Parts: sequence; C-alpha cells; structure tokens
Amino acid sequence: MKKVFCIGELLIDFVAENQGKDLSKAKEFSKKAGGAPANVSCAISKLGGESLFIGCVGDDPFGTFLLRILENEKVDISSAQKSDTFTTLAFVSIDADGERDFVFSRGADKELTYDSSLKSRFENNILHFGAATALLGGSLEETYNRYLFDGITKNAFISFDPNYRVDLWKNKEDVFIRKCHPYIEKSHLCKFSLEEAQLLSGKDNLDEVCQVFHEMGTQIIVITLGSEGTLLSTANFSKTIPSIKVTPKDTTGAGDAFIGCLLQQISQHSKFENVLADEKLLTNMVARANKAGAITTENFGAIESLPTLQQLDS
Repeated sequence: MKKVFCIGELLIDFVAENQGKDLSKAKEFSKKAGGAPANVSCAISKLGGESLFIGCVGDDPFGTFLLRILENEKVDISSAQKSDTFTTLAFVSIDADGERDFVFSRGADKELTYDSSLKSRFENNILHFGAATALLGGSLEETYNRYLFDGITKNAFISFDPNYRVDLWKNKEDVFIRKCHPYIEKSHLCKFSLEEAQLLSGKDNLDEVCQVFHEMGTQIIVITLGSEGTLLSTANFSKTIPSIKVTPKDTTGAGDAFIGCLLQQISQHSKFENVLADEKLLTNMVARANKAGAITTENFGAIESLPTLQQLDS
C-alpha cells in the first residue's frame, strides 16, 4: 500500500448551521475541523489507507484541537508544524440545499516551511496538493512548489485539487489560473468542480475542457457534477458516472471525501499504469468515490461526516 501525503491547510470551520447561506445573518456557530487537504487525509485513513498530513497550525488551543482530531483519525501528523501565528479560521454558512458561503481569516497555514527530509519518503508514493490557500503567497506557497518538484523527481503519483474559493480570489482570477496551471501540467490526476474546470480551461463545453487539460499533461481528469455524478476522462475514454441519491444537509467536505476515497483506492495498486489502462477499474473507483462524497453531505461538518468502510460497503 502506498502512502498518501496531503499537503496544505488545516483550519477551524466555524459553521452557522441552519442559518441560511447569507453569512451576514448568521448568529450562532459550531466549531469544526476543516481544511481540504486535512479532510482528504482523514478520508483516506478512515477507509483503511495510510495518510500523512503536511501543514501548519497555530501554537494555540485551536491548533491543538485540530491536530488531535487528525491523530484520532489515525492520520500521521509527524510532519505537521506549529507556528506563533494564530490558527487559520473559516466562517461558513449553509443554505437549505447544503450550499456554502465562506469568509476566511488566514493565519498559521501560510507559515508552513520546507522539510528536506520528506523528499526521500515521497519516492513511489502519492502526493496530494489541495490548493485552497496554498497559492496565496507566503512560505506555504514556496514550500508547496518545492514539494511538487520533489514529488516529480522521486517518481511520486501527483494529485491536484484547486479548491477554488471565490472570496479568496475575487478580482484575481487570472493569478489563480496562472498559479494552478503548473500543477495541472505535472499531475497524473486532477479533480475539479464544474466551476473550476471551466475557469481553469477557459472552455464551457466539457469535451473541450478535458481536451485542454489532457493536452496540458493530466492523464486522469475527474469533474464532480453534484447530483449528476462525476465526469471521468482519460486519453482513451470519457464517461459520466452517476452518484447515489441523498438529501444534502452540508456539502462541505464532499469533494474531499470523493478525492480521498479515490486516492485510497489508487494507493492499493503498485503500478499507476495498470490503473490508467483499466477502464472498468477506474469506473468502479469513481463510482465508489461518488458514494463517499454523497454520504458526507448527509451530516454537518466535514471530518465527522466522512464515511467508514462499513458505510461504503453497505
């Protein structure tokens, strides 16, 4: 089984449950653990995979809370760092359909520093880059770029999820696109929402979207389409794989559950080439990942809503 290194932010989600999507009207918040790469690491571990989180939190009660959550989920946090900067916070409100409104108060996640000792551990393993805050500058972005280079030189399988957040990139979308493209070019697997796929490709038609990304270098493209399922595309085939029907309460973490489940399955195979060449295998993997994402929407909060093996197999 390959190890999956998840690189990026770990933060506090203050969730305004049942308050509607307009964050300005929210009055009461619940503290939840969040951050896309951290969610992915927990999703992998819950399903029996081996995940390691690389990120930075504040040396404060919130940081302690977050690392304890990951440790309880059996995520390896030996490479997580603490900073004197306050832990990053996100305030989230949710409407009746589970859609979200975000405001970030950025802190310690940007302080992650490069650890040269990790390079040798990347060899023939999996690196997942979740980019919600990673491309906003600071030490994290520099570290992120160096780990991408390390992963390439060590023959690691590279996975990328841009995790686009409108409020973080308002009036700077062109910068976001420019910074994401090198990761799309170097990744074996890219996971996008429909909005992200169209933004980063400059195309509306999904066939054209996939053509752009394949020409850039990505071998496996997955575009999540909500209740419609997921578009899976390789150089040899393209299909939309349906999901299960659920009544969503909170879509936070659904995409992370999806990619975590997909990476956990890929980690069970010694050779990526065998996965890429097997259409039936990939199709079944994505169908299972769709189920993981759907189950996660049935409860509030990301990590505590991630499915177990028992839930997926039922």
